[in-house]
Amino acid sequence: MAMELFNTLGRTVVPFIPIVENHVGLYACGPTVYHYAHIGNMRTYIFEDVLAKTLRHQGLVVKHVMNITDVGHLQSDADAGHDKLMVGAARENKTPWQVAQFYEEAFFRHCGLLNITRPDVVCRATQHIPEIITLIERLLEKGVAYESAGNVYFSVEKFPAYHELGQLVLDEQRATERVSHDPLKRSQADFALWFSTSKFPGQIMKWESPWGLGFPGWHIECSAMASKYLGERVDIHCGGIDHINVHHSNEIAQSECCFGHRWVNYWFHCEFLNVEAEKMSKSSGEFLTVDSLVDRGYDPCAFRLLVLGSHYRSALAFSWEALDDVATALQKARRRISSALENNSPPGEAFSALHAASYRRFFAALEKDLHTPSAMAEFWWVIKSNELTESERIDLLRSFNAVLDIGLFDTQATRLTSEQSDLIAARNVARNERNWAESDRIRDLLLAQGISLSDLKA
Repeated sequence: MAMELFNTLGRTVVPFIPIVENHVGLYACGPTVYHYAHIGNMRTYIFEDVLAKTLRHQGLVVKHVMNITDVGHLQSDADAGHDKLMVGAARENKTPWQVAQFYEEAFFRHCGLLNITRPDVVCRATQHIPEIITLIERLLEKGVAYESAGNVYFSVEKFPAYHELGQLVLDEQRATERVSHDPLKRSQADFALWFSTSKFPGQIMKWESPWGLGFPGWHIECSAMASKYLGERVDIHCGGIDHINVHHSNEIAQSECCFGHRWVNYWFHCEFLNVEAEKMSKSSGEFLTVDSLVDRGYDPCAFRLLVLGSHYRSALAFSWEALDDVATALQKARRRISSALENNSPPGEAFSALHAASYRRFFAALEKDLHTPSAMAEFWWVIKSNELTESERIDLLRSFNAVLDIGLFDTQATRLTSEQSDLIAARNVARNERNWAESDRIRDLLLAQGISLSDLKA
């Protein structure tokens, strides 16, 4: 069965047909590394991970690219406020680079705890300034962007299809989305490609450009990096639904004006995770992270299992009670697997038609717009069934776990506390800064807690 995906561009489930046969270029909007990613963010990355693993299970060669926004993302998703890295630096009395490094390491540590495979390419905005400048220059040459007092803006009226992804009415967007007036813009619907010293003079992270000393806008970063690593045509672009109306609509406008054709064929967006009816958001102050779960004694795989029980296009209501139920179920599943391993039949046993049918049902569910609730229903049937042999059960669960990745066969995994994980991250920073005394101090502190670290050459 061919993969089918709901394409936000068109709002319908359609067959997935890659641009190049048997190859998939998949781009995901990664974190803005000014703070920890909350568990709502991680829900999106879990589904992107399952999508990539499902495509690979189909025999497709997937190139998964994720950006790291370490400059240029302002407090508003539009063009208002200060750079989030500057906000983080002021909050923690560090340089923006120190903040970015610490939270990037924390992000991938959390990904590891959730069994999210690291993308094939991880690209940082600060390392792609020349590519960003080149893309802006192309947009200026095509007459769809303009310079104003050292800043460069994209002219939204030059792209008539701007409304398509978000199904926006542009006049309504001008009134509601772009609430911060910028006198340098010809139209308040326009968005920034480059900020020079004419705005945010306190910005620390700056680069020389044809328009002055400054820094890029958030949206242009993704277009520049995606096109560098995946070319000017991308199969699938992923992100949260909060990116649709501004960030991804802006990406489409600037990319398609630059390249002259459809840029992304399939847009894959994940719904919000809600806690007590509130959307998970850093702006609300307190928010839950993977470390929050670990500190309360939860296996992060239990959260992954909770997430996979819902469909990616449906909002998920998080509660500690729901997580308790899933954590208990995961423990029972692992005990059932341990029992099956102990009572496994000798090698060479022929599998039944029931085994084959279960395998088909599970992967057919994933291939139907990544319908994880149906796939999980099949998973639980295999766990509980008395109709399968233990050998069949183990074989099916190994196949399922290759995509679900909920640690079914890793029953003895050791979990670090968040304090221990933060110490490791702090030691990595110290080593990068060649602060050997601090690095050795943290190493000895961890060793006293029974944690031995091995430093490998890059």
